[in-house]
Amino acid sequence: MSLIPSLLGGRRTNVFDPFSLDVWDPFDGFFNSALSISVPSSAHETSAFANARIDWKETPGAHVFKADLPGLKKEEVKVEVEEGRILQISGERSKEQEEKNDKWHRIERSGGKFLRRFRLPEDAKMDQIKASMENGVLTLTVPKEEEKKPEVKAIEISG
Repeated sequence: MSLIPSLLGGRRTNVFDPFSLDVWDPFDGFFNSALSISVPSSAHETSAFANARIDWKETPGAHVFKADLPGLKKEEVKVEVEEGRILQISGERSKEQEEKNDKWHRIERSGGKFLRRFRLPEDAKMDQIKASMENGVLTLTVPKEEEKKPEVKAIEISG
């Protein structure tokens, strides 16, 4: 017998199976019932896949972004640059079609829209961004402007 089900409001879990533990949300239903605020369905759809995992590293010559977007084709992803040096990555993963005779045992893959925005630093060459997608990984390369080294001029000392 486990204490976890009682802590999670009676949900059945198996402490030895890391995939059986449901994530408990203490605010689940709070906003809709307690405050009588209706949340638009688009907000739920966007948040369903909002956690698209993105790494951002800086190399000597570029800023490199890698986004894990498994199951998406490049046609389903949009990369845009906005005013103010904003890089925006968005897209949508369609939900699985439910057949009338299907019996689902577990649904863990999320679907819906996602949107991530990043403010790029001043040294980013906004007009030279390259994007590629391979095996569900989107790679964006944003070249950096060369750092201008201050010119040093020797001054001759008289006397």
